[in-house]
Amino acid sequence: MPKDRVFNFAAGPSTMPLEVLREAQSELLNYGETGMSVMEMSHRSKAFQAIHEDTKARLRALLKVPEDFEILFLQGGATLQFAMVPMNLIGRTGKADYAVTGSFAGKAADEAKKYGEVRIAASSKEKNHTYIPAQDQLDLHEDASYFYYCANNTIYGTEWQYTPQAPAGVPLVADMSSDILTRYIDWDKYAVVFAGAQKNMAPAGVTAVFVNKAYVGNALPISPVMLDYAAMIKGDSMHNTPPCWCIYMMDLMLKWIDAQGGIPAMEERKRARSKLLYDVLDSSSLFKGCAEKGSRSFMNVTFVTGDPEIDKRFIAGAKERGIENIGGHRSVGGMRASIYNSMPIEGVQALADYMKEFEKQG
Repeated sequence: MPKDRVFNFAAGPSTMPLEVLREAQSELLNYGETGMSVMEMSHRSKAFQAIHEDTKARLRALLKVPEDFEILFLQGGATLQFAMVPMNLIGRTGKADYAVTGSFAGKAADEAKKYGEVRIAASSKEKNHTYIPAQDQLDLHEDASYFYYCANNTIYGTEWQYTPQAPAGVPLVADMSSDILTRYIDWDKYAVVFAGAQKNMAPAGVTAVFVNKAYVGNALPISPVMLDYAAMIKGDSMHNTPPCWCIYMMDLMLKWIDAQGGIPAMEERKRARSKLLYDVLDSSSLFKGCAEKGSRSFMNVTFVTGDPEIDKRFIAGAKERGIENIGGHRSVGGMRASIYNSMPIEGVQALADYMKEFEKQG
């Protein structure tokens, strides 16, 4: 790691590989001998069209996305999908099931209530979202248009370690913003998967949305054209000007993931990174993990000391060592280490070593 760089544990926008940043730097002023930056070129130009198609093709290949799914690059973040999903899907029966296992799943459920009947299939709120419900704890219904869940909860540090099973004929919808590109997806079970790019894929500004074409064309009449999957597919994500630079950066990021060994390599690395931190937590008498074992996130490791003042001292000491952005979300406090695909193992080792040193010093 260069001396002028820190280990950035931010939850998003998050750290990116040096190789990707350097390639973008080398092409910043003149991309592909076009004489201009990607930030300047028309989204209708041949140069950008090639970038756009390459990004889609790489994403499809890496995640083994079947041809019956369209890949969209949209704006508005994952938050806009909280409305776009029910606008397009809930009309089939007027009802949908939601698992509320964190803040963002709760916000998604609240948004969906504007467009149909939302039933809470499970909630972990009573235990401060420290666990993921088991399959037999899900109250699912055969007349649901879909079952919605958030695969990884960045604030509370929990992650679904299994793919939920909905009743026959009820597809899944998942927010995979935090753990996309870390494992393969059982596409046959899904109507929609979406992911804000700013954690594992690209800078903030673009959201990857995977839409099963079988569920397209049923948007509620009140849906604005920009929130209609059919319109977005027809325009190939270009009904209006897309986030060109972010799509270009995603393409570079996908090339990097592919060069590292693809999804299998990312899955192996996430397990190695998280194990370093959870091993420290499990052997510590000072630090306490926030998530229950069996529900722990590979992406966001949350922990506390039990004393907010000691937490502050720990965070300040980390900053002095070039370990940045490990403070917990403002709504819960404590500490949070976000260890997405781009986080080098050296950064996690540095944090683990500091945790042991801090505890030893008292």
